[in-house]
Amino acid sequence: MTFGEHVFSYCERGTDAALWAEPINAISNAGFILAALVAWQLLLWRPPEERSPDHFLLIGLTFLIGLGSLAFHVYADQGTELSDVIPIGLFMMVYLGFDLNRFLSVSPGWTVLIVTGFAAIVAATMQVQCWAGGVGIPGAEIVGAKPCLNGSIAYLPALGALIIMGMVLTERHHRAAPYVIWAAIIFTGSILLRSVDMSFCDRVVIDGRNVGTHFIWHILNAVVIFLLLLASLRAGPVFDAVAKKAPKPPVVVPAELASVEIVRTEAAPAEAVSAEDAPEKEQPKLASADEKATAKDETPTEQVESKSDDDTSGKDGAEESEADKHEETEPKMP
Repeated sequence: MTFGEHVFSYCERGTDAALWAEPINAISNAGFILAALVAWQLLLWRPPEERSPDHFLLIGLTFLIGLGSLAFHVYADQGTELSDVIPIGLFMMVYLGFDLNRFLSVSPGWTVLIVTGFAAIVAATMQVQCWAGGVGIPGAEIVGAKPCLNGSIAYLPALGALIIMGMVLTERHHRAAPYVIWAAIIFTGSILLRSVDMSFCDRVVIDGRNVGTHFIWHILNAVVIFLLLLASLRAGPVFDAVAKKAPKPPVVVPAELASVEIVRTEAAPAEAVSAEDAPEKEQPKLASADEKATAKDETPTEQVESKSDDDTSGKDGAEESEADKHEETEPKMP
């Protein structure tokens, strides 16, 4: 590969090798710079404990995407093409790892494994080309093979990852789900517009120049990245904003078990109280000898009188019964 060799892949440049042959495509990269600046300010407004190195890394990669794409659409050679492609690829892998680890709580080991597999899929997709009557990795005998969809096929794995991630986050009611879903929808439109750049070259004209649709790809992608950066600021635990868990029904405890638990609960504090802190128990008072004598003297007179009356009545009754018996035994004279 010759780094100084010019690349003529877009409508606006055509076959012109001049530096300013793509002014619209170059200026439209300001969208990435603006997205990075706004996201940077939003991050600084957040409390320090809610920031992480991942946030700064993603914003820094967004700056590099804008600068790399600007350099490519100004110089348009294979060297500057790498400065355009590499930051985009790094952003996709870093953001996928961020999603897996921070949104879905995937372990670091599995995150690295999935991101590595994703990078391998992207690298394999970039080798796929199209030619008359065929699609695949061309051999030496194939003539006229070109990257499919004007090179947009390499972004299809990223689109698929966004769609899957958005569906999973939506199912879990995560607060970042709407941002990822809208990013996937807009990214679908931007890939389509990038793919038809050459086909609509003579239909999109600005100031008498055929510019195609590649500059719209830049603008829409800046929106996509900004939405993803906003989603990253909402990383955290899964938030259920719609469906709340129903409270658990109360457990019915049998009366016997309930009484046992109550006894245990009441007994626990008594055991916890130390002997020193426990209040002194009231001891029964022992009556002295004087108090006993006084108690005897204070016996009610009514009881004494009733007792004497009972004794007198008992004696009289006994005498009367003996007299009656004597009268019954004596014989009566005629």
